[in-house]
Amino acid sequence: MAEHKDTIASEVLSSSLGGAVSASILYPLEVLKTKMQASGDDEGEASGEKKGMVEYAKDLYEREGISVFLNGIETSAFQSAMEKAFYFFAYTALKNVHSTIRSILDPRNASKPIGGFANLGLGCLAEWAHLPITMPIDCLSTAIQTSKQQNAVALMMTILKEGNMYKGIQAYYVLCFKPALQYTVFEQVKAALLKTRKQKELSAAEAFLLGMIARAVATVAVFPFVRAKVVMQSRKQEQPQEGGTQAPSVLTLLKELHSTGGISALYQGLGPELTRGVFSAALMLTIKEKINGGVKNALYGAPPSSRRL
Repeated sequence: MAEHKDTIASEVLSSSLGGAVSASILYPLEVLKTKMQASGDDEGEASGEKKGMVEYAKDLYEREGISVFLNGIETSAFQSAMEKAFYFFAYTALKNVHSTIRSILDPRNASKPIGGFANLGLGCLAEWAHLPITMPIDCLSTAIQTSKQQNAVALMMTILKEGNMYKGIQAYYVLCFKPALQYTVFEQVKAALLKTRKQKELSAAEAFLLGMIARAVATVAVFPFVRAKVVMQSRKQEQPQEGGTQAPSVLTLLKELHSTGGISALYQGLGPELTRGVFSAALMLTIKEKINGGVKNALYGAPPSSRRL
């Protein structure tokens, strides 16, 4: 059966919807992982103990109640929708340009899938393309989750006043590989699975499992930089300003974390990050895969062969 090809519009709509839904469902885990990653910087070392994910969640609930796991959920859903929409907009556009150039240089390449390294490079460029817009929302989301002040407007005003909209962006020199690696693993394995099939679509179970594996690989590979970004965003503006010195760079912060807590300090919060991230990616990619066909039919009508049936 003839099917519509993926377009920028269909990819943007399906990925943004998938991102918003998955972020909303798993938001309590997002709060937990952010607080765990930031806690070692100000409170985690006070007790001299490293709490596990379940123990930390129980303690957080006893201190702040159920509301702490829901504050800022709308900001997180909006951030995820925008991040996925802009990422797939840039990625699909870059992929189309890359395919066009390849086919011009050699017409035989027109029907060939994009290779793994090319996919990784396009993914990195797509990640950097959306940061000017999504990074301030990311900083606001982190501030809501780690600050005692829960008013989003007041926190945004504070961030703007301090000029911290792009705090932690240095970590993205490495973090840009995270979604690139995740979606490259997903797309390459998906292409291999569908190569011999008539139905060019993954089942919900296949998309879910493949999304989990792809996110796990990407998360473990770059997690220390995720931890450094959260610590940098959650630190107060005045904290690193002793003696007029500037805030530490990402590498300096990683060395600082390692010197105070070893390898475990670099991977503090990995448990909830993996749990949330793996299920978030699996949900998002499953939703995206399942609604993508419907979105394309809504935008462009049913494929010709479908209309004849």
